[in-house]
Amino acid sequence: MGKQKLFHRDFTMVVLGQVISLFGNAILRFALPLYLLDQTASPALVGLASALAFLPMALLSPVGGVVADRVNKRNIMAALDFGTAALIVLFSVALGRVALVPLLIAVMMLLYGIQGAYQPAVQASLPLLAEGERLLPANAVINQVSALSSLLGPAVGGLLYGGWGMRPILLVGGVCFLLSAVMELFIHIPHTPRPRAKGVLAVVIDDLRDSFRFLLHERPVLAKAVGLLCAFNLFLSALMIIGLMVIIKQTLGMSDEMYGLSQGLLAAGGLCGGVLAGVFAQKLRIAQAHRLLAGCAALLVPVGLALLFGMPRLASFWVIAAASFAMMALSTLFSVQMLAFVQAQTPKALVGKVIACLMAVSMCAQPLGQAMYGALFEQFPGAPWAIVLGAAAVSGGIALLSRKAFHALA
Repeated sequence: MGKQKLFHRDFTMVVLGQVISLFGNAILRFALPLYLLDQTASPALVGLASALAFLPMALLSPVGGVVADRVNKRNIMAALDFGTAALIVLFSVALGRVALVPLLIAVMMLLYGIQGAYQPAVQASLPLLAEGERLLPANAVINQVSALSSLLGPAVGGLLYGGWGMRPILLVGGVCFLLSAVMELFIHIPHTPRPRAKGVLAVVIDDLRDSFRFLLHERPVLAKAVGLLCAFNLFLSALMIIGLMVIIKQTLGMSDEMYGLSQGLLAAGGLCGGVLAGVFAQKLRIAQAHRLLAGCAALLVPVGLALLFGMPRLASFWVIAAASFAMMALSTLFSVQMLAFVQAQTPKALVGKVIACLMAVSMCAQPLGQAMYGALFEQFPGAPWAIVLGAAAVSGGIALLSRKAFHALA
């Protein structure tokens, strides 16, 4: 496989497939909630829809991890991309013929659920394609790919949606998933079939039990750290998903293109964080990871103050954009560091399941947070600054509480 270098044929094809697939995913995840907000003008409904969409992602991530450890990972990625392309075709046919709100919620739930099952296969393939010291740079590359796709997706999506509506979004997304699926058919990822004497459900339950046993009994400190991340997602990550859309579109009254620009800058921060993770791979220390979370919380303060003091619309937008860029850079540094640490500390037979379980647990509070923030922004439309500053205070406290847990991991 040419493992003497990182960018051998199969790893390169995984990266290219991710670029195309994640771009299609980004353009859809940008446009669908925005379309719902434009059609209903209800932040609470958008928050509820986003919360419901995250539930299948959280539920299917552990199942995806089990499957990723037992099925050829290339086949998983290709099958899910083909399935997503088919889903987009069905949605295009139903749009305008079926009640909009339940249709959008159903499609968002399916898209997020597929993504939850898809990512464990990608993450579990990395230790097989990039061993030893190449593992952390490989994670950084995949995070950069995700950030690049998320950068281009909202930028292109804002232009297409602002000019022509949903139809071109669906066309571009469907073509991306189809191309990615075809490319993935030609990837070779090492796979050793494992015997299965039980039924599928029994295997899933046993494998998940093994994963949680590993976390709770062999690495309980890691489980505690993830619990703190769950609380952090409740108050900060959920705010970024719902709050940016509502503040830019409704509080500041700016265009779809400007909202797309803000999402592109958010993704650019992730791309920057991925580059920094690759450059400083040898200097990152898990014991200091709480500082990255504290930095994310602190960056909410200028956003809240800009809204509190009524800065001009354009000035407020650039404060929000700059803070979001820096916040995403720190968040990506943290994510790359945590993923590489877990992959290195987990037996290869458990990597997919353990990562999937950690992702599911860390995300489980996010739907609740999205519904909460949607309701808050709708109930208090004149005080977005109070919501943002309150989130900064709570998130900062959680970051400080996580210090002891991350020190114990070192």
